[in-house]
Amino acid sequence: MLRLEPIGVLRTGRIDRDDTPVQAAANLDEEGVAVVDERYGPALDGLSGFSHVWLLTWLSPDDEPPEVELQQRPFLRPDGPPLGIFALRGPRRPVPIGLSLVEVVSVDANEVRFRGVDVIDGTLLLDLKPYFTDADFPRSDVRCGWFDDIER
Repeated sequence: MLRLEPIGVLRTGRIDRDDTPVQAAANLDEEGVAVVDERYGPALDGLSGFSHVWLLTWLSPDDEPPEVELQQRPFLRPDGPPLGIFALRGPRRPVPIGLSLVEVVSVDANEVRFRGVDVIDGTLLLDLKPYFTDADFPRSDVRCGWFDDIER
């Protein structure tokens, strides 16, 4: 079996999942801190030159992925029909890896302060990757599936 070892933990002011924004873009001003294990501190060198970073997180409170329904009702469309989990961005997934695009506020030693909190305090950090426009911006027309049909 594949084994993932977290590189750190996210510190936020959120303790209740029901009170936590569902996307970083819905909470652009709130700050959190990615605390990276001290042995990985040197790996943050150069990150302060980036305005944004992707946070890859483990969204399950346990080490093991939860049993999940393969079709679920979207949080943003609770009265709509169930959709396949891979057409959703919710945390209840076969492999509960979260992806958040956040703004880098500062980088110091083994900590990255960021804006755009969408996780609860203590969420495990699997990786950080700098946002790079040439690699992260689609070059063709973008369709957003059922998201195109809802008001946000």
